[in-house]
Amino acid sequence: MSELGAKLHGSWRLVSFEMELQESKERTQPWGADPNGYLIFGADGRMMVLVSAKAREPGSADAQQAALFRTLMAYTGRYRMDGDSFIVKVDTCWNEAWNGTEQQRFYKFDGDALEVFTAWMPSPLAAGNAMGRGVLGFVRE
Repeated sequence: MSELGAKLHGSWRLVSFEMELQESKERTQPWGADPNGYLIFGADGRMMVLVSAKAREPGSADAQQAALFRTLMAYTGRYRMDGDSFIVKVDTCWNEAWNGTEQQRFYKFDGDALEVFTAWMPSPLAAGNAMGRGVLGFVRE
């Protein structure tokens, strides 16, 4: 494990979640200014993340449950380091399409803050599925 990889170990609390559009560089907060979540890296090689919008209402109707699904992201798996990124082999996920896939995330440190970026991809949170990426800010817990 690299020194940077070891620096990831532990619990991180989410402080921001932004969607950045590739073409315009515009950033929005699709889940509001104060999302909830945690990112945990274990020394055993397992990563877990849970991120949700703060303003969520419980519900049992189909539309309410769909809204809950659209304001949540959670997955776990074994991770490995690759330069300035980590790659997670997803084994359990809120989105069945990700199970068995590898999800690469780029990161950088700023003191005790951690910024995590997804790769550029068509974004379901952007109009017309424009190319975008998630930018998540964490602080050490």
